[in-house]
Amino acid sequence: MRKNFAQEVNFFIAACVSGGSLLASYAHAAETGASTATVTLAQVANTPVSAPPEAERNAGTPSDGEEVPSAVNDENDAMKPTVGNLFHPKAGQTPNYWQGLEAHVSVEGGISGNPWTRSGRNFAQYYSDRANTVTLNQIMGSISHPVTSVGKGYGIGFVFEAMYGSDARFDPTIGMGSGTLHGLYQWAPTQAHIDVHVPWIFKRGIDVQIGQMYGIMGAEGTPAQARPFYTFNYSSDYIVPFETVGILATMHLTKHMDWILGVDAGNSTTFGQYGNNNKPKGYFGFAWNKLMDGKLDVHAIGHFGPQGNNGPSLTSAEGWVSSGMGKAANHLMQYNADFMATYHVNDKMTVSVNGTYLHDDGLRDDVYGVTSYFSYEFHPWLTLNARGEIFRDNTGGVIAEYSSFNSFTQAISNKPYDYYNAPPTTYGELTVGVSYKPEFINKKLALGGFVIRPEIRLDKSLNGTHPFNQAGTVQNPVVNNGTNNMLWFSCDATWAF
Repeated sequence: MRKNFAQEVNFFIAACVSGGSLLASYAHAAETGASTATVTLAQVANTPVSAPPEAERNAGTPSDGEEVPSAVNDENDAMKPTVGNLFHPKAGQTPNYWQGLEAHVSVEGGISGNPWTRSGRNFAQYYSDRANTVTLNQIMGSISHPVTSVGKGYGIGFVFEAMYGSDARFDPTIGMGSGTLHGLYQWAPTQAHIDVHVPWIFKRGIDVQIGQMYGIMGAEGTPAQARPFYTFNYSSDYIVPFETVGILATMHLTKHMDWILGVDAGNSTTFGQYGNNNKPKGYFGFAWNKLMDGKLDVHAIGHFGPQGNNGPSLTSAEGWVSSGMGKAANHLMQYNADFMATYHVNDKMTVSVNGTYLHDDGLRDDVYGVTSYFSYEFHPWLTLNARGEIFRDNTGGVIAEYSSFNSFTQAISNKPYDYYNAPPTTYGELTVGVSYKPEFINKKLALGGFVIRPEIRLDKSLNGTHPFNQAGTVQNPVVNNGTNNMLWFSCDATWAF
């Protein structure tokens, strides 16, 4: 067993580093020309990422690499017509704040083909869990205003964003419309925050976000434009916060260094009766942007706090159990750590490495993984992306398949939920795909852009378990009678303006 495990690991490591062929960048960062750290902390957390890249350059708080005068958009600059502007000031008119209001919409649909599955599922996936089924993944719309100067170094903006589609099953925030729909297609608010720039303490000031925000850890985000593939890597899917409600401050210590602090209610929960244990959680980390002549971006971020539900354990008539841990949940800590480095080799090629770790006192589990990315732009309309990952779940308690439409929402709401999982497993994953923007379509579109992303992916157990392509039962939810690998083919299409 150990010999086979070592051989499998060596094979994956060699594949990941040989010629850089399995390192991939955050495709969104490569397309916008922005740093991955900046995309993660400024665009994903602060702006409507349903916007196409051209609009995103004009939205949200700026990167730390900006000079002080650029820390907040000048009012006249912010009011200039951009993609998504709702109101354009007339010629000769003095623009007002509300004429910088923007609206964006994106639509994503796709399919994952897995002819060998006996469960109808792609194991260890949230959004692309349904095998051989065409799904409308997300219709995402936003109303936003870029952080704009209001005088004396202060700036203010906001983002309100919501999603409808099959992806919303796994992106609820308890207490914010969760559980209102129960089928394959549900809805979820994804962002609702006020963004403020204040010229305090540090020469370059502080950016503060208050409200509901995307998690700022991991390499791949919920919106289609915030990741290079249709499918997710294990780390971004399972062990970093999806949504948080709270306060996040980014302090610009130097031109190239940010200090990040935040306090929130936890992953996908709010406060009071909709919290899990009402104990504070929060972020602590640093980001280094545009190092080495603008080519290197790095971040190291942690998220800490008790995450378990302090309600009682409940059992359904079918025998499924809820996630309640009782009062012990109030002091059972969860520790997340995320490190990412992105190097822009040139205008066409980017490589990234993302390491993520989770320790959960309640589950008594340690989970960790390393993912490498590679992106190369052959043409403005064609980009090659590749990803290689090794991921370990020490007890099998984290990587699970949430079987029903409402399982995930029920799990974080302390209601009995159906699921199945695997024994302790070391996973390997290789994904190769392209991002194709068909010019013959986009030239004819009056609004927005169209992108197609086909991919081929191989998942494999590296320690001899067999968790793939087979479902579990309430009597035996731990699957080890499936296959030790899963070869599948996926493709999605996105239209966004």
